Amino acid sequence: MPKMKTNRAAAKRFKVTGSGRIMKKRSFMNHLLEKKSTKRKRRLNRPEALHKSEVRRVKTMLPYA
Repeated sequence: MPKMKTNRAAAKRFKVTGSGRIMKKRSFMNHLLEKKSTKRKRRLNRPEALHKSEVRRVKTMLPYA
């Protein structure tokens, strides 16, 4: 049986923690940063756990994660 292929776009966007949770980068940190407070930018800079409704779809794209 051939190897399963990993979706490379998903592999670049999601990371799996040691406990198995899938983490993603938060949005709203690319431009228009002058009007956002430092506290808000610092919070947005941290990764976020994927919502439970999205986990099954991402796990199918990352078969070896």
